[in-house]
Amino acid sequence: MRDEMRGDEGPEGSHFQDADFPAAFEIFEPDSLATPLIFNSPHSGRFYPRRFLDGSRLDALTLRRSEDAFVDELFAPCIGIGAPLMRANFPRAFIDLNREPFELDPLMFEGRLPSFANTRSLRVAGGLGTIPRVVGDAQEIYKGPIPIDEAMARIATLYKPYHQALRGLIDRAAGAFGAAVLLDCHSMPSSMADGAAGDFVIGDRYGASAAPWIVETVESALRHAGYSVRRNKPYAGGFITEHYGAPAASRHVVQIEINRALYMDERAMAKSERWDELRAGLFAMASQLASRVAREIRRPQMAAE
Repeated sequence: MRDEMRGDEGPEGSHFQDADFPAAFEIFEPDSLATPLIFNSPHSGRFYPRRFLDGSRLDALTLRRSEDAFVDELFAPCIGIGAPLMRANFPRAFIDLNREPFELDPLMFEGRLPSFANTRSLRVAGGLGTIPRVVGDAQEIYKGPIPIDEAMARIATLYKPYHQALRGLIDRAAGAFGAAVLLDCHSMPSSMADGAAGDFVIGDRYGASAAPWIVETVESALRHAGYSVRRNKPYAGGFITEHYGAPAASRHVVQIEINRALYMDERAMAKSERWDELRAGLFAMASQLASRVAREIRRPQMAAE
């Protein structure tokens, strides 16, 4: 397994240069690329720049409530089936990769936003734009306004390189196998899951981002392992699912939301005794999906011979 560090840590003198802040993201490559599957964990980053912490009215543990904690580690064994795994190192509370690049709340910033910024989305209204204003139960993150230049720097040096690399993985899979299947991996608070979602929510934008057989394979494998599964409610998929999913072009994206109570103590932000069980179940699901994808993508080639 090869671990490739990629991404720009920011301009000289910026707070992205904190000694404890790694490269923006990592791509863990398999020893041999064997499947068009790609695993992406955009919200599991847990490196908090010191300047960000100093400018927040919240303590570090409260800020971490917005993390998809340990999701990257849950899916790490899937590299063994011959698929890459990509993860962010910076946290969702710092910049959210599952948003449009410029979903920005003008009330958060000092200075004028660019004219192309999307200031009226429902996500911005809820405080959950590209630069989030709140975490958890609408808890305000910042002590005061952020300079707009700082927001633009985060987008330029973190958001854009991440999406450029993610697009590269999708293009590579499509070129090598004739298709790409991206699993966008997330977790949900158990408070949300208990009310509506159960163990897993699979999002495919109501059929718009992936072929039905892909979603059916994921759902069937999870149900066979004993988990409850729902589709699209309350999570149909965010920007990544919508932006990269193009089934007609053989580019499929499925968002997976995991109930955090399945694998962690949410108060302590620690793995629970069920960790290994869930990790094994996810690997089994990924293996079944890889086998199904291999069968499906061979069929057009065989028909043409």
